[in-house]
Amino acid sequence: MRLPIDAAAVRFVTADPPELAVDFDTRQPQANDESQLIYKVHLFAVGAGSRDCITIKVAGEPKGLGEFTPVKVSELVATTWAMGERAGVSFRATKVEPITATRTAS
Repeated sequence: MRLPIDAAAVRFVTADPPELAVDFDTRQPQANDESQLIYKVHLFAVGAGSRDCITIKVAGEPKGLGEFTPVKVSELVATTWAMGERAGVSFRATKVEPITATRTAS
């Protein structure tokens, strides 16, 4: 089941730089239908009184992300999965981009 998530009430910070997602069997980089490479972004998610670590997959290399970079996550979707007796949730987004601070004139 695919569930869109309203991430407006959640703050996200990267745990480390993005990494290429690789196929479990072939160990080759994963790509989407448009041949864009898929990257994994490990995030700390904080909001609504809870904290969690999640991994989001996104097509194309997210730029400007390092450790502890505050980010904006666009069009976040959770997908449930099951393999035999194992089950879980995976996350995808269309974009993960750094939040840039804006300065105000004094």
